[in-house]
Amino acid sequence: MYLWDVLTATMPLPTLGSVLLGLAILCIAKFAFLRKRPSAPLPPGPKPKPIIGNLRDLPRPGQQDWVHWLEFKELYGPVSSISVFGQTIVILNDYRAAVDLMEKRSSIYSSRPRMVFAGEILGWENALGMLGYSDRFRSYRKAMHRVLGTKALMSRFDSLQDVEVRRFLLRVLLKPDDLIQHIRTEAGAVILKIAYGYNIEPNGRDPLVDLANESMEGFSAAAIPGTWLVDTIPLLKYLPTCFPGAGFKKIGYAWRETLFTTMEKPYQLVKQQMRQGSYSPSYLASLLEQSGGNPTAEEEFVNKWTSVSLYTGGADTTVSSLSCFFLAMALYPEVQRKAQEEINRVIGPNKLPTFDDRDKLPYIDALVKETLRWHPVGPMGIPHLVTEDDIYEGYLIPKGALVLANIWGFTHDPNTYREPEAFRPERFLGDNPEPDPHNITFGFGRRICPGRLLADATVFLSIAQSLSVFNFSKHEEDDDLEAEFLPGVVSHPAPYRLNIAPRSAAHEALIRSVEVEHPWEESHAKELEQVVC
Repeated sequence: MYLWDVLTATMPLPTLGSVLLGLAILCIAKFAFLRKRPSAPLPPGPKPKPIIGNLRDLPRPGQQDWVHWLEFKELYGPVSSISVFGQTIVILNDYRAAVDLMEKRSSIYSSRPRMVFAGEILGWENALGMLGYSDRFRSYRKAMHRVLGTKALMSRFDSLQDVEVRRFLLRVLLKPDDLIQHIRTEAGAVILKIAYGYNIEPNGRDPLVDLANESMEGFSAAAIPGTWLVDTIPLLKYLPTCFPGAGFKKIGYAWRETLFTTMEKPYQLVKQQMRQGSYSPSYLASLLEQSGGNPTAEEEFVNKWTSVSLYTGGADTTVSSLSCFFLAMALYPEVQRKAQEEINRVIGPNKLPTFDDRDKLPYIDALVKETLRWHPVGPMGIPHLVTEDDIYEGYLIPKGALVLANIWGFTHDPNTYREPEAFRPERFLGDNPEPDPHNITFGFGRRICPGRLLADATVFLSIAQSLSVFNFSKHEEDDDLEAEFLPGVVSHPAPYRLNIAPRSAAHEALIRSVEVEHPWEESHAKELEQVVC
């Protein structure tokens, strides 16, 4: 049940649902009335209505929420607020304010709100991105830092990523119309190998990659603040599934089953492989080795959720970044030419760039930054929760408030980035480069993405090697191609088609050489299908 549906629906006869809804509203209104009056005003915002507050000021389903919230900057200033049924939501449309609060005061701005639909009904409440700031959260971060926390640790995966990017190039060569699926396969192959030692299907769709992608699609739709009425009125989660208006529960339980299958199947597969003595080194295997193969209940909980968080937190974001990059190459052919010229000059013919070449390819490095800036993968991030009353520039940010940082707005601020809608890697070069978006797009403070180094490495190598061997252009039937982006916690470009062709016969031969130099490993897909959860 969407919030907007409640506003537009008519209910001529009372139902149990409407009675429950009315009781919930009365309870919330009573709670809001009895609360102690604040010592300072809330940040400015639209005038609330009685009881429902600013319900009508939330983004509509299907709307780009980052664009909706950016309008508040013009109307109310860089820090604004609304209240829905007594729940305060603070919107940050200024990067300085986000740093002041989420980084400099991270001790009270690092928790997560209760999200009934995405968290409790779907089951995402225990994933790293949704977990409240707690001892368990810190144990998650500690475990993941041991694998992904530094560039030195990440360098262990350089050869793995190089092989998977080259296999990505081969898939694109053979089936160029399936570009986005190939990106998903590449991202999945890298992270599943690191997390579980899992080898994906080499010549087709992989069941675990598909499961994880389906899980992330559900999460992206479920976690947009203000979308699901049950997040505002938690009592609705107790409605019977068959009751009118409770269709959200059927959706949620279907997505929940997908998530738990995504988590359990590879976990049980690795445990089975370890019992048989035939397993590959991986993040999960190292955790199980540390416990002697017999983890406590808490250790098993951390093992499962951090492993699945590695994939679900990293794969979909990488897919979004690379999808945006290839779209930009078709829309900005002059950028593609400059990048290829640098590769030709620095790397030379019949050779693919590697991680060791990054410092010698400043334009490619700037292209990576511009990809992150042009359309951040999480335009609004995930809401933070304030755990204590706070005063910021004379305004009260009350305990329990949700804080939304408009990351897209930060990277499109014309006072920071000249011509922000244009794709211009040059902005990061020269004597006065514009701010590095790496410091903006991966989150803030204690909630900064732990897989950011892995994501950045995969995006760099994919961009550099793709431009080395392919030319990308608009499809002949899509001459009016434009940059359009879909709403969601993780935002992707709208579906598009490109013409993709190898730059020469020599480049095609270079692409095909991966089959000789790195023969395909046997897939674990069949073993996975036999696992019973």
